[in-house]
Amino acid sequence: MEKTYKAEIIGVGTELLLGQIANTNAQWISDKLADIGLSVYYHQVVGDNLARVERCFDEAKGRSDIVFVTGGLGPTEDDLTREAFASLTGELLELNEDVLTTIHHYFSKNNRQVTANNRKQAMVFPDATIIDNHIGTAPGMIVSYEQTMFIFMPGVPREMKQMMTEFVIPYLKDQLSLEEVISSRMLRFIGIGEAQLETKIQSIVSDQVNPTVAPLASDGEVAVRITAKANTADQANQMIEQKQQEVLAIVGSYYYGYDDVSIETAVLNLLIEKKQTLAAAESLTGGLFADALVSLSGASQVFQGSVVSYSEHVKQAVLNIPRELLVTNGTVSKACAKAMAEQVAKTMRADIAISFTGVAGPNALEGQPPGTVYISIYQANSVIITEKYHFYGDRNYVRKRSVKKGLELLYYLLKNNKL
Repeated sequence: MEKTYKAEIIGVGTELLLGQIANTNAQWISDKLADIGLSVYYHQVVGDNLARVERCFDEAKGRSDIVFVTGGLGPTEDDLTREAFASLTGELLELNEDVLTTIHHYFSKNNRQVTANNRKQAMVFPDATIIDNHIGTAPGMIVSYEQTMFIFMPGVPREMKQMMTEFVIPYLKDQLSLEEVISSRMLRFIGIGEAQLETKIQSIVSDQVNPTVAPLASDGEVAVRITAKANTADQANQMIEQKQQEVLAIVGSYYYGYDDVSIETAVLNLLIEKKQTLAAAESLTGGLFADALVSLSGASQVFQGSVVSYSEHVKQAVLNIPRELLVTNGTVSKACAKAMAEQVAKTMRADIAISFTGVAGPNALEGQPPGTVYISIYQANSVIITEKYHFYGDRNYVRKRSVKKGLELLYYLLKNNKL
């Protein structure tokens, strides 16, 4: 039976803890390790402190078979990865002349002088397997300590990726005889909450071994991640496909796509398929809906444009909404939303139009509390739907949720042939 290895990823650098740099290295490494069947059990981030880095390494050693460490290999005093590992293991660093020569060549090629502290990057552990850095100066190292393999790489993403791709992954596949792969698929659902979806598929979630099934929530939608481990990618994908069919047999009416497909992509594809053009009139969303669509390739085939009618004056002067309607009903009203959708459809000669009006906050408007939103959809000389919602959160969250809800409405109306 093939051994199951536990992998862990540690990012070293105070800048990661301060949020100045996102730890994208860990995400990328996890994704690549899944391709060769290595399961990542832990992610850690530690600042540039010798004692804390050493404790972090000691903790990882006690629970993981392979530890990937990024960062802390630079030439400055706060680059402490080597020193922390030396303190933990009692191993002495020594100058590697071959690495030092490579550093000299790198600086010479770039018309720069090697400084004294760059020699620090040529200090390696005597029994380490050196990983050449073809982009920068700091080499990587692979060192074993008490049956745990430590793989040290620079924190600069392009340097780390070069080492992983060219050396580390082939090395691991050879040394560990890795034959399995891990594949995942993210099924995407909208119009159903996480708790409701999990309740519906509870029997599948409870009875899982391989593939595993996990519901995940995000703003305005839900995802179900299916992960399979198999000898080949084809086998894993077949297992995922079978489990996907089980999930969709229960909640398929809420499903709109998988992996990188977004709800705006799903709406755009339906508009193209049905050869329908779309326009928008946006008040509180202020152009966010238009941005969501025009960010996608192919939007020009169907999207006519959007009128950002943020003020009452623009609603009257551009969209030709009667002043009497606004005085009687207010701008935050079902009547205003209907009129906005109808007028922008006529102005832009669109088959379908959607409008957004409401109160993003933080203060109330026209007696309506923050988070009050009206969305209306118009087609073929009639208003198809106008809905009132109340979203809780700050003003930008309310605006984003309004766009997501508008896309949801469009998707189901198009999918069910009601547009």
